[in-house]
Amino acid sequence: MRADRVEVSWDQAKSKWLVRIEVGGEVIRRHSNDPRDADEPRLRAAAEKTAQEEGYQVESANVIVRR
Repeated sequence: MRADRVEVSWDQAKSKWLVRIEVGGEVIRRHSNDPRDADEPRLRAAAEKTAQEEGYQVESANVIVRR
């Protein structure tokens, strides 16, 4: 299945990166242990890997990094 959108943002409460995978009306949330100062390519790669581990394909253009 294809993910419509994947968003990565910093979760202050958990002090971890939050990866949100959106597929239709469904949203899957997973945390990533990458460091807070991780660069954008690393966060994009982590988001894509997380989506793949959940069984979704995602295009790099559909990955959004919010700082």
